[in-house]
Amino acid sequence: MDAAAVRTWCSLTLQALGREREEIDAINVYPVADGDTGTNLYLTAESAAQAVEAVFAAHGTRDTAPSSADVMRAMAHGALIGARGNSGTILAQLLRGMAERLEAGDHLAGALRRAAELAREAVAHPVEGTILTVAAAAADAAGDAAGAPADVCRAAYAGARAALDATPGQLEVLGRAGVVDAGGRGLLAVLGALVEAVCGEAPPAFGTGRPARPLPQEPGPCDAAGPAFEVIYLLEAEAGAVAALRERLDALGDSLVVVGGDGLWNVHVHVDDAGAAVEAGVEAGRPYRIRITHFGAAAVPAAREQAQRAVVAVVPGAGLPALCAEAGATTVPTRPGEPPASGELVDAIRRAHAREVVLLPNDPLLRHTAAAAAEQARAEGMRVALIPTRSPVQGIAALAVHEADRSFDEDVVAMTAAAGATRCAELAVAERQSWTSAGVCQAGDVLGLIDGDVAVIGQDVTGTAVAVLDRMLSSGGELVTLVLGDATPAELAVRLEAHVRDTHLAVDTVTYDGGGAAPLLIGVE
Repeated sequence: MDAAAVRTWCSLTLQALGREREEIDAINVYPVADGDTGTNLYLTAESAAQAVEAVFAAHGTRDTAPSSADVMRAMAHGALIGARGNSGTILAQLLRGMAERLEAGDHLAGALRRAAELAREAVAHPVEGTILTVAAAAADAAGDAAGAPADVCRAAYAGARAALDATPGQLEVLGRAGVVDAGGRGLLAVLGALVEAVCGEAPPAFGTGRPARPLPQEPGPCDAAGPAFEVIYLLEAEAGAVAALRERLDALGDSLVVVGGDGLWNVHVHVDDAGAAVEAGVEAGRPYRIRITHFGAAAVPAAREQAQRAVVAVVPGAGLPALCAEAGATTVPTRPGEPPASGELVDAIRRAHAREVVLLPNDPLLRHTAAAAAEQARAEGMRVALIPTRSPVQGIAALAVHEADRSFDEDVVAMTAAAGATRCAELAVAERQSWTSAGVCQAGDVLGLIDGDVAVIGQDVTGTAVAVLDRMLSSGGELVTLVLGDATPAELAVRLEAHVRDTHLAVDTVTYDGGGAAPLLIGVE
């Protein structure tokens, strides 16, 4: 496959998954019936396509075109960093296996074989009747085929299709639901795009893929409620540390898939303790782009029932996403300098699987982005309320009073009032000399910002934090919320809690870890 063929394959894959996304979502019953396999595969392919186009754009000003190895590596890398869900993570590993062998000069059948092997190795407990089975069948059929690449592609597709047809007989939950495996169905779309890219024409359509009979109303033994959270993150770590991470995560939950290599990994697991899964990543290396999704009510055979109401919160750091997810929110974690785009917020609103959604941006700079996302979600038929929270501490206050049982309007009013009654502050370190509302600061000074304005200029974090707290509590307050930055020692919270207890009677203090790059976030209700 030359560079142009790989690019065409990637583009056709995105188109195919875009057409079939809702159909694949509708038959998603394993490993969790959350109705998002098609969407996850599409978003993974979208990231791969963006990486491929970036390679061609980079060569646009040069005399040479990218090599097929360059493009295949980009496709695999893009899928790795953008992988969503169990199926998307496995697809990224399949592409990595293909890239590895094609770069080494192997033929297509060998590349498909390596892809199937790597994907199976990445899954902690492989199960037959899934995308892994379909990938292995495609590789076997390709290996048995002789002749031109077109013949190999057609054979791989035919083998995958036959294996997909057989999945309801291999996995009980599929048989009872009367559907084929959703991940395998998505892989068939990817292989169909490969056939079209190489042969010039698409294979015959697979069919609707929708349930052939009504889904059972009573859950069977394979439908027992699973872990509450899906945790996904990218991880920069050495291979040895990742091996230990696999063992720890395997003990914490299920659906564990770890893909990647060369220092960059994509980690996917279903757990009840989202914080422990993130902490395991911190011990192994540097996790980022952390995504935590609350599955909500127990899965049902057809698809996760759409909840009446959900909360979507944008939160920084490693600890706050887990905290908000445990409170029932769908989170959009952020890193310094990497604010989410409106498309990511819309995706999070969709992942919440609710008719009514409360959106908490928790950052004044996201006001317009969040408004655009809310408007797009409304156009898709969802009822979305945007509460303009300016800080994660306001989001925590709003989430604390959220009650899904009351009317939507009453809930939004209560959450808005709680956020509005919370004054927010944060500490930051000055990067250079500049004028502020509190005077001139020098590089290295610690700045205390209250409601967005510099109010205190100090020489150390503790002294500045105490001054900020005293100023905020001078007008009264009942509860102080402290959110320590990812690199802030816990001793700071101990000293601040003691100060509040000794100097401000009848004021309670609560502390949370992992609030991002800011040394400290403060909320006063």
